[in-house]
Amino acid sequence: MDTVFLFCNKIISTCGIHKIINSDRDPEFKSKVGSNLYDILGTKLEFSIAYNPQTDGLADRMIQTMEYIIRIFCAYGINYKDNEGYAHDWVTLLPAVQLAYNTIKNCTTGKSPSLVEKGWNSLLPVDHLKKNLLNIHPTAKDFHEMWNRECNTAAMWIAEAKESKTRGMTKHTWNKTSKKGTKC
Repeated sequence: MDTVFLFCNKIISTCGIHKIINSDRDPEFKSKVGSNLYDILGTKLEFSIAYNPQTDGLADRMIQTMEYIIRIFCAYGINYKDNEGYAHDWVTLLPAVQLAYNTIKNCTTGKSPSLVEKGWNSLLPVDHLKKNLLNIHPTAKDFHEMWNRECNTAAMWIAEAKESKTRGMTKHTWNKTSKKGTKC
């Protein structure tokens, strides 16, 4: 039942009702309450098998990329202290990672997740940067600089994760010029 509430409060409230939901056979999606709710909403549930690239390859790749980025955030212990001395740990900066990921073009689709989902790209803090403001509050300025820095850092790590994946795929790609009996 918790998943149903989370789904309604976090997904339906922001994205609306989906026509199709791909699930990895999670018991919460297969429960009577969940399946009845999806029937009422007119949402079709499609269940995938583990590691099936036709149904969940893009989602799996996104999860791998996000795990990589979050590991870097945790490992480097990114920590921001504002003028008041309040520390903001990596958890408070996760929205910057989400924003950066949602605005970077995906190599598979050729579009950013934001563009695919909403039909338009979200604007970044740097897109609204107003220069030469005389009466800007120091805390607001620090926050904007921190937010922009973290969005740029996250974008750099996303690019690094994509490059790492590309290198891994290239290394394991079959050499088409090889002849039978030769080593690759």
